[in-house]
Amino acid sequence: MTSDRRRSLTLVLCCLAQFMVILDVAIVNVALPSIQDNLDFSDAGLQWVVNAYTLAFGGFLLLGGRAADLLGRREVFVAGIGLFAVASLIGGAAQSDGMLIAARAAQGLGGAIVAPATLSILTTTFTEGAERNRALGLWGAMGGVGGATGGLLGGLLTETLSWRWILLINVPVGLVVAVAALRVFVPRATGAAASARRSFDLAGAFTVTAGLVVLTYAIVGTEQHGWASTETLLVGAAGAALLVVFVAVEGRLAKAPLMPLRIFASRPVTGANLVVFCMGGSAFAMWYFVSLYLQKVLGYQPIRAGLAFLPMTLVIVAASQIASRLTSRLGPGPVLAAGMTSIALGMLLFTGVDADGTYLGDVLLASLLCAGGIGFSFVPVTIAATTGVARAEAGLASGLVNTFRQVGGSIGLALLATVATQRTADVSGSVPPLEALTDGFQRAFAVGAGIGALGAVTCVVLLVLPARRDAAAAAAAAAAAGGGATPPVSGAS
Repeated sequence: MTSDRRRSLTLVLCCLAQFMVILDVAIVNVALPSIQDNLDFSDAGLQWVVNAYTLAFGGFLLLGGRAADLLGRREVFVAGIGLFAVASLIGGAAQSDGMLIAARAAQGLGGAIVAPATLSILTTTFTEGAERNRALGLWGAMGGVGGATGGLLGGLLTETLSWRWILLINVPVGLVVAVAALRVFVPRATGAAASARRSFDLAGAFTVTAGLVVLTYAIVGTEQHGWASTETLLVGAAGAALLVVFVAVEGRLAKAPLMPLRIFASRPVTGANLVVFCMGGSAFAMWYFVSLYLQKVLGYQPIRAGLAFLPMTLVIVAASQIASRLTSRLGPGPVLAAGMTSIALGMLLFTGVDADGTYLGDVLLASLLCAGGIGFSFVPVTIAATTGVARAEAGLASGLVNTFRQVGGSIGLALLATVATQRTADVSGSVPPLEALTDGFQRAFAVGAGIGALGAVTCVVLLVLPARRDAAAAAAAAAAAGGGATPPVSGAS
């Protein structure tokens, strides 16, 4: 196999794998009403079909990135795809809510192994600069398309076959990708030195995952106990304590820390991860609430609800490609700030959804603004988070940006779903049921808009303005030295 052909096939397989793992975050959204009816989920428990996946995904991404760096990217990729396929088979055959949630958590673990491996493979296969930016642009676009296509594919499978096929379809696709990866990806070179470095921070992986699960459970529990109740405060404190233990493990105890705290000395890495946390907190919940609004309020069947997401898919693809080119010229900061602003505006527009609304009047424009923002955010935030990172830590950096996105999505969904449920309960006695449900959605979208706006401001403060100051200082230094050349602006400086 020629080098160019291998690189092309590597890009295709990495993009397909990324599409799969992001697809499974979103594909369940349109199927949620069907799953709830079939397995008797409560309204509060239903969000765990999404959060079991995203929490396991986010909690173990760093361990997945570390494994890719130490055990070999091809080997870890294939193992992750295999686990993902087996968990999908179990989830598709689930006979209870607990069995489905457990299978979704196992799927998330498989995704946590695959996602950083794909990004690590790309960053070590393609040269930093325009070549890598194009590859990451396609990779980021597939992630965005996976999120948008999830609604369309989920609706089609749910209505024509069964909700179970949204999971079962992963089995044959996963097997094909795993076999192809064994043929295309370059195997890891073996040696005593490599074996000596194989150290895993299992304590860090489990404390961060347990902390996030407990913290999310505390947020979800506020629907029953209230925000200031003893139960909520104790459970929330336990989750926070586990996260503090995680930081202590990473900073002082672990021989090979899962998340070396020194990586946050890089301003672009820190800024990009904070922004992607806000992106996940706002955009992930958007898919969830729009799916419920289309089906429970507007009365759409699953396949029609899925088709309603098609314009978003097209916009994400187009915006991702434009963002890739603009990032090469302007740097990631300005492009990312524009994307987060668009997400915030879209969520703000969604606050106008009405119980007597329509798709054209209440959903289309807001969804396109959010989709454009997602497309403009995926690529530059990935580039900012991985630029300048040492080759040996490519898996760590890629796992970190994916972790912050998934954790932001999990916590954001738990927070917004709780806000929506509480608001609906507060007004349900004074207005018709559909109006009460819609009022809850409006409140959730308003909070999501605030999270998106926070991400935009964070981007400007930590990425855009410092990059401009650095560029101006470099230009002044060059002029003083007699060089006279003005370096290009880079949001990752």
